[in-house]
Amino acid sequence: MGVFSVISFLIIIILVAFYAYKKSTSSVDSSNEEGYFLGGRSLTGFAIASTIIMTNLSTEQIVGQNGQSFKVGMEVMAWEVTAAITLVILALVFLPRYFKYGINTISDFIEVRYDTFTKRLVSILFMFTYITSFLPVVLYSGALVFNKIFRVDHLLGISSSAAVVLISLFIGTVGIIYLILGGMSLGAYSDTIYGVGLIVGGLAIPVIGLITLGNGNFFSGLDYIVEHSPEKLNSIGAIDSEIVPWPTLFFGMLFNNLFFWCTNQMIVQKALAAKDLKEAQKGALTVGFFKIFGALFLVFPGILAFNMVGDKVTNPDDAYPTLIVNILPEWAFGIFGAVIFGAILSSFVGSLSSTVTLFTLDIYKPLFGKNKDTKQITRIGRLVTIAIGVLTTIIAPFIALFPQGLYAVVQEFNGVYNMPLLVLVLAGFFAKRVSAAGAKWTFFVHILLYGLSKIYLTDIHFLYVLSVLFFLDLLILMIFSKYGKTEHFDFNEYNSGLDLTPWKHRYIVGAIVVITVVATYLLFSPIGLAK
Repeated sequence: MGVFSVISFLIIIILVAFYAYKKSTSSVDSSNEEGYFLGGRSLTGFAIASTIIMTNLSTEQIVGQNGQSFKVGMEVMAWEVTAAITLVILALVFLPRYFKYGINTISDFIEVRYDTFTKRLVSILFMFTYITSFLPVVLYSGALVFNKIFRVDHLLGISSSAAVVLISLFIGTVGIIYLILGGMSLGAYSDTIYGVGLIVGGLAIPVIGLITLGNGNFFSGLDYIVEHSPEKLNSIGAIDSEIVPWPTLFFGMLFNNLFFWCTNQMIVQKALAAKDLKEAQKGALTVGFFKIFGALFLVFPGILAFNMVGDKVTNPDDAYPTLIVNILPEWAFGIFGAVIFGAILSSFVGSLSSTVTLFTLDIYKPLFGKNKDTKQITRIGRLVTIAIGVLTTIIAPFIALFPQGLYAVVQEFNGVYNMPLLVLVLAGFFAKRVSAAGAKWTFFVHILLYGLSKIYLTDIHFLYVLSVLFFLDLLILMIFSKYGKTEHFDFNEYNSGLDLTPWKHRYIVGAIVVITVVATYLLFSPIGLAK
């Protein structure tokens, strides 16, 4: 980074923070519970889409998926493109029901249909995952990538390890300040700017790369890739693929996506902050389109790097940073740096907000805050924000001591509870009678079997394991609900008072999303570009 790049970087992040602060304080009162934790239920579809996108995206994802596509090609896009299907399901099936019950957290719904113990178990599992894995990994991996691309260590004349620690501390501190000053809404309004920047900047990379590869001609660059590496353009993974075996697209991958996009507090909380159901559905379906086209900058650049700088890359995770350094003009580094910074910050702020919400509303308030008013609960939320934010910021640099072991474990930790939670939510939506005891046994048996699979089925892809466990979990809950103690549930009993008017274009837009997913798979297949 030159002086101009540093100045442009600082100007952009300061202006974005100023805009978000003014927008947040003028539209949301963050001194009360609903304002601090749910943005006052005031967000529009665009703001919701932006904050979901930016919470989901991190530099580890950008670098990691492009590193995988550098090795195996477009089959990696399954993690992005197939998510669009579940975002349609989120909009059409899950959100209307969440809004009907007026919940603040996913755990709230578990309590409505099962019991308080299961609710707190789910909250604790969410918090454990966020605190031990997502938050520290976002900071550490983000700082690592930021330093790799923009050479902060050279700029400051310090070691790369010191630069990573410094960047982690800086982003963590900014993230804590964001939440303290404006709660969830400040991050959401910041994401509207960073989201646009990420889309424009992210898509600019493959465009610039193809023009460079084609000696000034975009289509010549595309022809070069089709001619020289057509096998990389095939999105259909082999049945024994280490990345995404094609049969899992219809089972394990689908179930995993349903958990992440439809029952994961970190994602769903943003949609619950909508001013009405219509805006929430608009936001979810907008994210669906983004996930399809997001593959163009989360996966395709890895194939570009293979063709352009393959001889310079020994570690696949270096593919994207190497490509950036080779094709990006010097004047653009500050702007692109601000976009990357925004992606790291947004992921950190989004998951920190969800962790604080779960602890404050699901653990602290019912156990210790029954006699406290809404402003007192919000003050506790701010203190918890500082505590958890500082803790995870301190933990982040230590991931460098054992990146392979810890990261590998935490990446698959979701498998401990994702299928039981999905089963419980789906059953809670549609079954009049469900068993609270069955919910606990479903978790217990699943955790036992998933743990055994890590010992005895190490050669089987975990998406195959999830494919089977989903149906086993469902069977256990059904047996307990049929033969065990249950209570009849009246679906008409609850009325949240929220505006439940759906978006009138939801079905046609949802259909377009699904058709686009199918068309994308056909394009990146032997029928299309892959030969």
